Amino acid sequence: MEEKKKTNKKFLVILIALVVLGGGYGTYKYIHAQAHETTDDAQVDKNMNPIIPRVSGYITKVYVKDNAQVKKGDTLFTIDDKDYVVRVEEAKASLAAAESSYAAAKADVGGAAAGVSVSNANIASSQGNIEAAKVRVWRATNDFTRYQNLYNNKSITKQQFEQAQATKQEAEANLRVLQQAEQASKSQRNASVSRSNVSASQTEVAKANIEKAKATLAAAELNKSYTIVTAAVDGQLSTVDIQPGQLVQPGQALFYIISDEAAWVIANFKETQITKMKAGQKVIIEADAFPGVEFEGELSSFSPATGARFSLLPPDNATGNFVKTVQRLPVKITLTENNDKEKVKLLRSGMNVEVDVHVK
Repeated sequence: MEEKKKTNKKFLVILIALVVLGGGYGTYKYIHAQAHETTDDAQVDKNMNPIIPRVSGYITKVYVKDNAQVKKGDTLFTIDDKDYVVRVEEAKASLAAAESSYAAAKADVGGAAAGVSVSNANIASSQGNIEAAKVRVWRATNDFTRYQNLYNNKSITKQQFEQAQATKQEAEANLRVLQQAEQASKSQRNASVSRSNVSASQTEVAKANIEKAKATLAAAELNKSYTIVTAAVDGQLSTVDIQPGQLVQPGQALFYIISDEAAWVIANFKETQITKMKAGQKVIIEADAFPGVEFEGELSSFSPATGARFSLLPPDNATGNFVKTVQRLPVKITLTENNDKEKVKLLRSGMNVEVDVHVK
């Protein structure tokens, strides 16, 4: 009987201890939950820069290997540039032809301008001659009038009268010839002006062709430079699944460079957890790959929609039977400068982590 009482006493002590411990742990978890929001649905993320050729062609040489560390500007691989060299030479020839055409057009402009100057000089000369001819016509007309009066009065002979009449007619005919010559000079000037305008237009066209040829040459040289594919950022390569002789096309993603820039974390919290969360709050991060190592972060921003909305087939709750499901909202967490940079470099994109947001 005494042994049974001792057993009951031990059981009671253990029970009380369990109740105290359980109550203490429950109280701790409750208090902790009031100031923290946690989730293990979180992964490390980094910039993944795809290596995409800008021109097509056959790979001539690959300079890197799988998982290699590269610096910005390092050559990754080269594409056969023979076709692009030919296009550069063609563009240079087109530019030379355009420049020659421009020089010829400028020469035509000079010749047309000289023709206009000659025509203007001829017109000015004709106008002077016409004025002199008009004076001669005026004088011959006056002489003819006087001789006619004298002839009517029988004061001069018919021969003298006819001579005055002939002089008048000769002066009038000479005036008409000079006036016709002036008209011809004006027509010639108009033709020269038209030719000058055409030459000027041709010069502008030739000048535009030069600019076009220069742009074509620049594009050809740019495409030739694209045959050398380089790293856009510092980082580590993924699997380099290419080889010499392989045909690549513009826009074809061949492999990736994982940037060495700072990593961040995308944590998917339940929609019921984000009530007290806001940007700027402190976050403690633990990576599954490095137990016991804590990283300090800061809550940066919230996604504008839940993860389900960004899925390939977003749910449509207006059709079929509806079962309410708690949604998760992606939250971006950035790592602060307080972390050990060497340890941060160990984090790989896609690693699982657990995050603890200090909401108070």
